[in-house]
Amino acid sequence: MSIFVGNLSFDAEKEDVMDLFSHYGEVARCTLPLDRETGRKRGFAFVDMADESTEQAAIDDLQEVEWMGRAIRVRKAEPRSGGGGGGGGRGGRSGGRGGAGGGRGSYGGGYED
Repeated sequence: MSIFVGNLSFDAEKEDVMDLFSHYGEVARCTLPLDRETGRKRGFAFVDMADESTEQAAIDDLQEVEWMGRAIRVRKAEPRSGGGGGGGGRGGRSGGRGGAGGGRGSYGGGYED
């Protein structure tokens, strides 16, 4: 199970987070997700401890601790639901525009010469 670490300083590096959690046991993995468009850190991390028994101690001890100038939030990570969240459908009956006639109605004959 992963640990979610929120409200991280944007100056925090992966090694900094790993060092913070290494006081509770071996860190198996640490990721700091980046914004897809800007490539900048998003201000949170996920940490996996090698031994699950050390996770709760780290969560309890580090909750709301001021670290690198910010009060970090630490909790068990929630598993992602579904297939990556696509935003849902448009709703309605068919999702398209117009009804059975398919678009705009007739204005009544158009131009005559």
